[in-house]
Amino acid sequence: MSHADTPTDPVEPATPADAAAPAGRSGGRGVRAIALVMIIAGAIFTVGGVVAYFAVQQTLADQKIVVADDADMLAGKDVNGPFTAYAQAMVIGKHAKEIGKGKTYAELPQDDPNRDTVMTASFLQASLFTSVVAFGVSVMAVVLGLLLVLLGWALRRLAPRAT
Repeated sequence: MSHADTPTDPVEPATPADAAAPAGRSGGRGVRAIALVMIIAGAIFTVGGVVAYFAVQQTLADQKIVVADDADMLAGKDVNGPFTAYAQAMVIGKHAKEIGKGKTYAELPQDDPNRDTVMTASFLQASLFTSVVAFGVSVMAVVLGLLLVLLGWALRRLAPRAT
């Protein structure tokens, strides 16, 4: 490229403020809208998680189950939370193993008189484990909801307001 090919008027570079101003206004509005959606979704997750936790807790309490006396932990406590549900599920599993002489429902012969008892124990144990999972999912929903609210709030604070 020769000297004659270069422009005589130098191009003035844009300043960072000039370059960011138009994008900042429209981008800020979008970020603030996303942040608002995050806050609303977080509030819904939080409320839903709390409602689910107490619904599972009340349903278990209504069954009037008490952790067996020979449980490894929480013996004699009412089953109304994740730890007592787990403790009772474990003791049911222990009893079923004793009744089935170490065999599961599937391993027992069809004519074994204890097969129905082991099957019922398996169903009860699975139901209690399902409630433990439900408690965990509801707590996870609350934690994620709170995180979404906090992230949304932080984004709204950081994003420029539209003028």
